[in-house]
Amino acid sequence: MDKFKQVQEVIASVEADVTKFYDGGNAAAGTRVRKAMQDLKVLAQEIRAEVTEKKNTAK
Repeated sequence: MDKFKQVQEVIASVEADVTKFYDGGNAAAGTRVRKAMQDLKVLAQEIRAEVTEKKNTAK
């Protein structure tokens, strides 16, 4: 559950940069968005592994 909270925090923290990039054309904000998306990808994979492990040990 901690990792899911981290996902929510990353999304909340990058929201302003998404607006700056798409609405303002700020290239540096785009770089920050790309990094945040990579962090989300890693967190999502870790959550998937935890869910699979928990599901398999519950049997």
